[in-house]
Amino acid sequence: MSFTQSISTQIDRLKEALAVSDSVLVGAGAGLSAAAGFTYSGERFERYFSDFGEKYGFQDMYSGGFYPYKTPEEHWAYWSRYILVNRYMDPPKPVYRKLFDLVKDKDYFVITTNVDHCFQKAGFDKKRLFYTQGDYGLFQCSEPCHNETYDNEEAVRRMAKEQKDMRIPTELIPRCPVCGKPMTMNLRADDKFVQDKGWNDAYARYEKFLKTHKQAKTLYLELGVGYNTPAIIKYPFWYFTEQNQGATYACINFGEAFCPEEIEKRSICLNADIAQILGEL
Repeated sequence: MSFTQSISTQIDRLKEALAVSDSVLVGAGAGLSAAAGFTYSGERFERYFSDFGEKYGFQDMYSGGFYPYKTPEEHWAYWSRYILVNRYMDPPKPVYRKLFDLVKDKDYFVITTNVDHCFQKAGFDKKRLFYTQGDYGLFQCSEPCHNETYDNEEAVRRMAKEQKDMRIPTELIPRCPVCGKPMTMNLRADDKFVQDKGWNDAYARYEKFLKTHKQAKTLYLELGVGYNTPAIIKYPFWYFTEQNQGATYACINFGEAFCPEEIEKRSICLNADIAQILGEL
């Protein structure tokens, strides 16, 4: 069997699994956003961050996020633009909208380690989403002195608009409304990550979905999940599939599509581009 025939066969199997499944649990990693065009180097970096690259010497957005800026004005000039580009702009390709079209009429839920909020922008129901690692669109106290997060769109857009020479005006530096210390992004990087009421409510809805569909005819659809945090999506999806004889596990991930032999007969592994496969589906 040729590689093309093999991919074609797997696509047909995935179409069938989508058709017959009562529910779909989507697990999404960084590869899904990359397939949607949210790349952090190359042309996209040059378009939005060539001035930062020239001044500070880095060549991709990821490195820019870790650069030791000397002042908070420089730090927030970079991060406000970064959040604007990667959270408040739509991705270049309609991959998330195509995914939504595939699952919108199903009983679905999404768990993701992505923090760019592309699901909600594509039409997914907010109450069917669990962003485990945070959201670029939220600030939290850097301490943190309290367990709340804050929408940052207005502040981010203003910092991005009013920055000059890669610095924001000092008065725009975001500070905690409770203790006055600097704010930071609500991203899981250490034990200071704030899991607020919204996070806990989403986690509870995810747990309820798992319990309700424990023995249902469920498709566990894993998209672009690597090995940075496999215990959040990949390993649980394998376990859920093994425990539920009516379940199907599907993985689309260029270069990393595989499964344990215990669930191989009920698995669909597509070592291919996510955008291409969703388009064909």
